[in-house]
Amino acid sequence: MPSLGRLHLITDTRPGQDPLTVVRAALTAARADLVVQVRVEDSATDREAYDLACRVLALCTPCGATCLVNDRLHVALAVGAAGGHVGADDLPVAAGRRVLGPTGVLGATARVPETAIAAIAAGADYLGVGPCHATTTKTGLPDPIGPAGVRAVVDAVDVPVIAIGGVTAARVPALRDAGAYGVAVVGAVSAAADPAQATAELLRALTC
Repeated sequence: MPSLGRLHLITDTRPGQDPLTVVRAALTAARADLVVQVRVEDSATDREAYDLACRVLALCTPCGATCLVNDRLHVALAVGAAGGHVGADDLPVAAGRRVLGPTGVLGATARVPETAIAAIAAGADYLGVGPCHATTTKTGLPDPIGPAGVRAVVDAVDVPVIAIGGVTAARVPALRDAGAYGVAVVGAVSAAADPAQATAELLRALTC
């Protein structure tokens, strides 16, 4: 698996958002330290997901940043992304590993140690763990697990744990203290007045 960045930016494709402008701004601050996860709304067509992923990958490649595609692993393969991420309602992790092959980066969502251990056994390279805090960027999520929940998963596995859900720069130190390797964000960057500055602040919090 290629070196995994500590800051993951998930594209915000809700109405009124401009994900490419946000990605471009974040890359100016983070460059190769950034992982961009292309996520589209459930209602988006595969063609729309493909077009966005192509454009994001074109922005990431010159900077050396990693591009992953959430949920739609066939799109990840089609555009030549580094890999993808599967959630609880997506392909099972083992099936995702078969799709991506032995070298593609595969992330999986977990919130408790048992699920985390099973995901690693099935072939996940890293885990997205949460939601850590309440968030409005995705609906239908379970209750937040907080830093203590992150710690429980970290103690059970030996792969990078990426904390997700309501993450802000101010909350990063507690998540790092809980053992999180990195964090994934949506609104902390996409809703910021200055996405590049917000990205820089998150990186500083991750490296302090």
